[in-house]
Amino acid sequence: MSGEEMLNATLVGRRDLNERYTILRIRPDRVPIDPFEPGQFINLGLPQPARPRPGTEDSPEPPRVRIAKRSYSIASSPRENDHYELFLTVVPEGRLTPELWRIREGGRCWIDSRALGAFTLERVPPGSDLVMVGTGTGISPYVSMLRTYGEEPRWRRLVLIHGVRYAADLGYRDELEERQRRDARFRYVPVVSREPEGSWSGLRGRVQVALEEGRFRELAGFALDPGQVHVFLCGNPDMVQSVREKLAPGGFVADTAQMPGNLHFEKYW
Repeated sequence: MSGEEMLNATLVGRRDLNERYTILRIRPDRVPIDPFEPGQFINLGLPQPARPRPGTEDSPEPPRVRIAKRSYSIASSPRENDHYELFLTVVPEGRLTPELWRIREGGRCWIDSRALGAFTLERVPPGSDLVMVGTGTGISPYVSMLRTYGEEPRWRRLVLIHGVRYAADLGYRDELEERQRRDARFRYVPVVSREPEGSWSGLRGRVQVALEEGRFRELAGFALDPGQVHVFLCGNPDMVQSVREKLAPGGFVADTAQMPGNLHFEKYW
């Protein structure tokens, strides 16, 4: 099968935040898409020539083609069943994202037929307080959850903490600020680490600054009570590990298939 024959989806929308981040809308050839749970991810890819097997470098046969793919959390709601929305950052040294970055609207790509993953609200008791922490594109699963359940929340209160380098990296900022204005149960807390002085009046540093006990209570209006709060972590593995270590002494325990807990996490690489 040729690379062109492997392509099964079209880029139908694209919004570049800057030279590092973009939001893509991908429509599979087969719609409606299969149902998925907010918080799950999908594999996206492009065909690439496979490396030749040793001893076949001079073969007259055309090089084999494979799909180079990566997993991306879905930002759209499953109620939007004719496309997937994905929030991507380009990795200059990566094998896939520089190629994905070059695709314009109308361009073709490959996408998996079903979403995967267990980073969902399924194991969270209804009426819990939620704290969702993401770095970079790690905000995507939370956007899907808000778009799906925001008008009829499965939670009592929800605080979303988003850590980035620069204010321009804050994907979905307008949408989340608008939700905060109209929903007293929702708080949006952006945190930047490298924005020049004088151009940002919000929190600075890493996401952990928003989780300091006194500051969190001031921002959220409630305490980090492990008996009522479930914390979600998504993004940079160093952030995930650091926040896990920070919250563990307060009674937050990782949720696993073997042991229910109040700390849920998804590492991005």
